[in-house]
Amino acid sequence: MNRLALRFISGKYQGGEFPLGDSVEIFVGRSSDLDMVLVEDMVSRRHARIACSDQQIVIEDLGSTNGTFVNGEKIKRTSLKEGDRVLIGTSILKVVQIDPNASGVRKPPAEAPQRTGQNKTMSGQIDEIPLPDLLQLLGTSKKSGVLVIGSDDDVGKIYMRKGMVYFASINDLDEVPPLKSVYRILTWVTGTFELQPSDERTLSGEINASVQELLMEGIRQIDELNALRDRLPDLDARLVLIHPLEAPLRGLDAKQLDILQLVLNFGHVATVLNKSPATDLETAQLLMKLIQQKYLQPE
Repeated sequence: MNRLALRFISGKYQGGEFPLGDSVEIFVGRSSDLDMVLVEDMVSRRHARIACSDQQIVIEDLGSTNGTFVNGEKIKRTSLKEGDRVLIGTSILKVVQIDPNASGVRKPPAEAPQRTGQNKTMSGQIDEIPLPDLLQLLGTSKKSGVLVIGSDDDVGKIYMRKGMVYFASINDLDEVPPLKSVYRILTWVTGTFELQPSDERTLSGEINASVQELLMEGIRQIDELNALRDRLPDLDARLVLIHPLEAPLRGLDAKQLDILQLVLNFGHVATVLNKSPATDLETAQLLMKLIQQKYLQPE
């Protein structure tokens, strides 16, 4: 029979595993006499109970102050299966399968370094927990802070206040609006994340959006943009006005004229996407129309 374990994929116990099935009951909390000890302020003394049997694994919140979350939903009692993600405090645990013949897989969280007053941030790999899932957890649990996501080439920041997103940026670029930054960051599938303390500054262009609405709109835009990608010139391509221009300029609406102006001023597709006040999807659609209607062409 396959054995399951809870693997810590975020928080100060990251990398540790706690096998399920070794005990009939596992009590989780801050108290030192429990089975799984998580020493942090957001964890209650007796936070949750996990009951294991041959038929199922059930997790139950024990009236904790900050709640227990499974796959982004706050729960009172629910069953767990392989692949599920549990959020307790700043620790994200994933239910994983382990080798039944392996020895020494148990790595109790209590063995991790514990420093009095330590306020370890939530961190991990977005390879382990995709950004939509992570944001869903942070939104549902009403977390505040700056989620910093590092990819190979860029650093994105998503600012949250009690589970709501109020700002976002990539490489601290002022020219890319917050909503556009969020939608771009959602396309990243590898890299690291860390939830840093809240930034108390007032930021220009703040928004107030729920994680749910951002995910729904962001995923829709990503899907539609991916469908256009094969027909769109490369990001480093340069677009130029067709000369002589036969298509009449009076046939363009205000948005198309704005994009045409950006192309004349900056040329490169990537810069036009950055400078455009419209979303990447809308800008790409406008560029495609201008190319198809014989106003623009790649150089």
